[in-house]
Amino acid sequence: MTRQLRTCLLALIAGSLAAGCSPANGPGEGQKTPGAAAPGSLPVLVRPDGTYPVQALEKDTIVVKVIQHGVLNLQQAPSIEAGLKANLEKMASLVNKACTTGAKPDFLLFNEFPLTGYSAGSRDEKLQFTITIPGPETERLGALARECDTWIIFGSYARDADWPGHILSINTVLDRQGRIAQKYWKTRNITRLTPNEEIPTTTVENVRDKFRARYGIEAEFPVLQTEYGNIAVSTVQLDPFVFAAFAMRGVEIMFRTATLFSPDDVKATARYHNVYSAMSNITFPPDSPVAAMGGQSLIVSPRGAVLAEDPTNNEGIIEATIPIAEFRKNRRIPRYPLEVVAPVFSQYQQELPLNHLDLPPGEMPGTGGEMKAYLDRISRWLKPAAASPAT
Repeated sequence: MTRQLRTCLLALIAGSLAAGCSPANGPGEGQKTPGAAAPGSLPVLVRPDGTYPVQALEKDTIVVKVIQHGVLNLQQAPSIEAGLKANLEKMASLVNKACTTGAKPDFLLFNEFPLTGYSAGSRDEKLQFTITIPGPETERLGALARECDTWIIFGSYARDADWPGHILSINTVLDRQGRIAQKYWKTRNITRLTPNEEIPTTTVENVRDKFRARYGIEAEFPVLQTEYGNIAVSTVQLDPFVFAAFAMRGVEIMFRTATLFSPDDVKATARYHNVYSAMSNITFPPDSPVAAMGGQSLIVSPRGAVLAEDPTNNEGIIEATIPIAEFRKNRRIPRYPLEVVAPVFSQYQQELPLNHLDLPPGEMPGTGGEMKAYLDRISRWLKPAAASPAT
């Protein structure tokens, strides 16, 4: 580790990252913090006194509803158009049900892939089963958000002309007027989960410098300040550092989407980072080999207590009331011991380098197997250790 990198990391851990430590400090297209620093230096990402920016609340308590249901994989549909139409109509039906039964929702949360389902195969094949954001689907869902006067959150495979050849995993947030309030890129993929394949989708981590140059550093862990509380959305699993970053930026309700997940991870994340959290998971056919991991969507409190859950693998809608005004009163961000752990953190080296998918389209790994071979090749941990100096 270079002296400059170690100095920057220590400064980051201490909460005072200085200008020049980042490889990309240019202007971006992401949201800008009011009172941000002058060009050439970093904006204020975390306030030094533990407070965080908010929007005035419209009401003291809010209602969160989580929808879990099965999805027609576009890869298995008669055609992509027919599959998208069927999945979109299913979402519309569930939005209508959520908005006309029980309490009126302020937030509606869908799973990771309610429009496209999961797809397998090569990169070129998988790119066919994606949507563009914005597009016809967000227009239709936006109209439903306006009709119900609710926020709608959903994940999807996506493609973007600015990122040719990249398969994106995006969580889209639609506000009560039906506008796209935020597109959340997945921060990073879980790795080394299976022995023969790795996830080939593009994340902030694996194109970080280009992402930052295009959208700004604030877009890496964006927190939406809404009239119902500060929210963020993530598909990341089993990763406490990602959620710590969102917590330091002032998130109050952490929305999460999944295809498979661990309920314990949701409970622990909420408790460790003092946030409310909601998870929507897909459901699977009863004869699926992963049926036991379908459904089980839940909403939890900052203590990790379950406020609502559907323990089944069946279609369903759960709801919980969150006393957001009481929760916010005198609240500060979590008290992490970053200076205590700084010596250890400063010596840690990630296995995989940043920006490892910043490649021309023709050079990106095409399959999960190719992705594994590529990650093995660039791994910092799998390279032969340098010989120790003689003593």
